[in-house]
Amino acid sequence: MADQALGLETRRVIGENPITFWKDEKMIIPVRCFTCGKLIGDKWEEFARRVKSGESPEKVLDSLGLIRYCCRRMLLSHVEIIDDLIKFYEKRKETEEE
Repeated sequence: MADQALGLETRRVIGENPITFWKDEKMIIPVRCFTCGKLIGDKWEEFARRVKSGESPEKVLDSLGLIRYCCRRMLLSHVEIIDDLIKFYEKRKETEEE
């Protein structure tokens, strides 16, 4: 119940291990840039929101302080695939139960 009040949702995906997600939040992005190590994970939500609202990705990245091209590529090339992955794990679990 406390999880629901915080906006958390628990799903059993892999075996018996529960995985907790924020509701309406689908994010698997690296915490740090692979090349230089700069913290970028905390910038994803604002970047995605502002680009979705029609702002230029170049200007958003500049305003977030991401000036190195290695960090910029981490956000520009990121693809949300968590929902697709969860479907495969759920299907796998169903076939294991049969």
